[in-house]
Amino acid sequence: MTRRHLLSSLRAPEVEAAIRQAEQSCAVELRVSIAGLFWGSPENFARSAFERLGMTATSRRNGLLVFIAPWHRKVVIHADQGITSRVDAALWSDAVATITAAFRSGRFTEGLVEALQKLAAALAPHFPPVAGTANELPDTINRS
Repeated sequence: MTRRHLLSSLRAPEVEAAIRQAEQSCAVELRVSIAGLFWGSPENFARSAFERLGMTATSRRNGLLVFIAPWHRKVVIHADQGITSRVDAALWSDAVATITAAFRSGRFTEGLVEALQKLAAALAPHFPPVAGTANELPDTINRS
């Protein structure tokens, strides 16, 4: 699958609404990034994208990136130190499984929305929403 195919199949307004809703449910700054063709490790590229997108600059170091590499058929979730210091990385496996299962059946938007909802529900006990907190990162889908 190509990035172009995935982007044309996604209903971006629904995914972006799910990002906003997730950020209202928990004090985490979420981004979704869809990569083009690249060589190397998706994990390393996700880490680079995380930094390039300014996700390390959040005031509470609470950035969470859902990185999709269509050419590699890989989903990586990368979190900043404010999150990794409080939750185990095993938490991401359920969201990754949700996305990959939905993508296999062509349900791209539904898979991302469901995964974002699961992430928010799992993170809310650790990062309860804080009233009046500014949205530090865009809620749009990034094209890495």
